[in-house]
Amino acid sequence: MTSQQHRNRVRRSALAAGTALAVVVGGAAVASGADPASTTPGKPQLKLIAASKSVTLDRWEGESGVYLDLGTYVTVDNAPLEFKVTRKSYKDPVVARQILRDGNNVRTKKLPAGLVKDFSGLPGFLELSITNAAGEEVAKSKGTFCPNNASGRIHPDAPATSHYPESCPTNPWTLGSVWGVEKGWASNSSTVDYDQPVDLPAGEYTAKVAVAKKYRDLFGIPNDRPTIKVTVRQITDGGEGQGAAAARSGAHHSGHGGHDAGGAAAGGHAAHHYGPRGADAPTPPQLSHALEDRGRASHLGDGPGHTDGSRIAPALKPNAKRPTGRAGVPAGVPKPDLRSLPAWDIAITDGEDGDVPGKDYLAFSANVWNAGPAPLVVDGFRKPGADLMDAYQYFYDADGKQVGYTPTGTMEWDPRIGHEHWHFTDFASYRLLSADKTKEVRSGKEAFCLANTDAIDYTVKNANWHPYNTDLSTACGQQNSISVREVLDVGSGDTYTQYRPGQSFDITDLPNGTYYIQVIANPEKRLKETNLNNNVALRKVVLGGEPGARTVQVPPHDLINAP
Repeated sequence: MTSQQHRNRVRRSALAAGTALAVVVGGAAVASGADPASTTPGKPQLKLIAASKSVTLDRWEGESGVYLDLGTYVTVDNAPLEFKVTRKSYKDPVVARQILRDGNNVRTKKLPAGLVKDFSGLPGFLELSITNAAGEEVAKSKGTFCPNNASGRIHPDAPATSHYPESCPTNPWTLGSVWGVEKGWASNSSTVDYDQPVDLPAGEYTAKVAVAKKYRDLFGIPNDRPTIKVTVRQITDGGEGQGAAAARSGAHHSGHGGHDAGGAAAGGHAAHHYGPRGADAPTPPQLSHALEDRGRASHLGDGPGHTDGSRIAPALKPNAKRPTGRAGVPAGVPKPDLRSLPAWDIAITDGEDGDVPGKDYLAFSANVWNAGPAPLVVDGFRKPGADLMDAYQYFYDADGKQVGYTPTGTMEWDPRIGHEHWHFTDFASYRLLSADKTKEVRSGKEAFCLANTDAIDYTVKNANWHPYNTDLSTACGQQNSISVREVLDVGSGDTYTQYRPGQSFDITDLPNGTYYIQVIANPEKRLKETNLNNNVALRKVVLGGEPGARTVQVPPHDLINAP
């Protein structure tokens, strides 16, 4: 079973909790609001509630525990709960500010320095204690609260949709994020770590949940402590067998091991995987599960300046025909700004599909993102029987009308397991440089299927908080496709993980020492951009060990320690 199927199971539980929310919160929402006379305009009123008094958690055969989605929510009344979280550079700490909106009046409140250390949410927000039937505490945790978690309305007059992003970024190179809960909505406060299930045997338990005092004081949250009866139910998959259970378990492992079984179960190609990397394996926690799974669009419409995340990516559907007329880019038309991020998730492996068994490879993950102010829109058109598509970049005015195009290379079909889609061939390339950064010792030109896998900076102008193509299944076409449109929207980046074939250098005969992984966006400069001077990123690595047992050390990059 794949990690996607695991998350589907957990989401089904969450949906059940959401149904309970619709039933229970109707009464709880009234209680969640304070006396209207005591409300402060623009200040949200928060309350912790439990959608249900009891939940049932399934522990599947072969798994090491359960996932504690207990159906607790933070309700928001009186005004939206909103935060803008930024860092000036990787040398600067993360700064979080609460945005207080009262009609056209907007105030900003800076959160205490050091409270928020990354972009995944408010750390240590939820305190959880679980006791068994004998009253003994068997588990406790302090969970991070992402306001962008799965949420729902608690009032019939609340906004029908939420314009805030649907997940909190966990990419180590994120620069800016927006968190928010609409007025009259509730956000799931549970932290579900798919890679660290809680070891609770089948039985009956009691969970007590509370908001940490520092947050109660900061946001004026009542000291409510919901108690939830928890039933852990053992589930046996009939006829599935030990191997499938092992594959299911392996799909959850993070880091660099345990993915070969997941790849074999998903595609039946275990013989192709020489190393521990499964071709389709994700790299938690860098990729947000919510962002991976979303794959849908939800927009409120365009707004002045498009700084509120409401911009709609123009023309998501590919054009039916090649562009006609004279190619060109009108003066002053908005263009994308592609920027490389330093490599991370770096490890020594013994190869992937297409690699030579017995050799040493330096594998890594890489991301190129779009800082805007315009999306990157590329169409591919295929001549009958041709192996390549001709690629064109499109340009749009402020009203979303196409006003220009230019030829920009080709797209090719990649048949490798873990890809099997159309790649744009001039998007990025990778190089391994010498210690003095003057000599290229290895190179790897990597074609890409463009997808908005990671939110890198949703505070830039024209950022789209709800990009459509958030995974490869929504963007890259089939082998028999006649045309393909690939879009990298403003604020988002496209991560290629080290679990994808081609994300490595052969280092078998390289001497030990210091090197730099170089990631280059738009290497041939065929794509038209606002700035070509920020397309290169470097990451220092130190190789050691012996052939067959090579090692790699990855020093921190400024304040970012993401090896």
